[in-house]
Amino acid sequence: MKLILASTSPYRAQQLNRMGLKFETCDPKVDEDLFKQAGFTPETLAEVLALEKAKAVAQQNPQAVVIGGDQLVSFGNRILGKPGTEELAIEQLQSMQGQSHLLITAIAVLGPDFLETHINQTTLKMRELSKSAIERYVRFDQPLNCAGAYKLESQGITLFEEIQSIDHSAITGIPLIALTSLLIKAGISIP
Repeated sequence: MKLILASTSPYRAQQLNRMGLKFETCDPKVDEDLFKQAGFTPETLAEVLALEKAKAVAQQNPQAVVIGGDQLVSFGNRILGKPGTEELAIEQLQSMQGQSHLLITAIAVLGPDFLETHINQTTLKMRELSKSAIERYVRFDQPLNCAGAYKLESQGITLFEEIQSIDHSAITGIPLIALTSLLIKAGISIP
């Protein structure tokens, strides 16, 4: 059965490669801003976006199993996404220093006669950091396309004093433990 990742994220593709899966990638072309204005809770927003991405790709590939995913940071009463610029990355990191936030990762697996979603929540407590330390980090890692403005798989790990998660692979973009179970249910052979 054909497997498609409804994402152009190199991080998610690396995760599926790690699992030894044969898959294609496809840009779902979902207007995320439209959904962000709907007033969803962070968990619901991540789940809705993951599902909409999977549906967008499945419409063109009805016999495939499609994986959609979304990730966002919930901090206080704000949802933080990908900063896009160094200035916004520095601003996001400065606002979160010394405090905890949630990294919410959602996936949707959609196939012929199959649909399930999963949400993973990771709690991260950031260290107290100087502005110059944050600036050095952003210059080095360039986390401009990462929710929360950090890459834990790189030097971003140095920003945190505590991380609590059921599945640490979710931090990179896909909770692989849950994904494995969902793909098996959808008829994909693993390993």
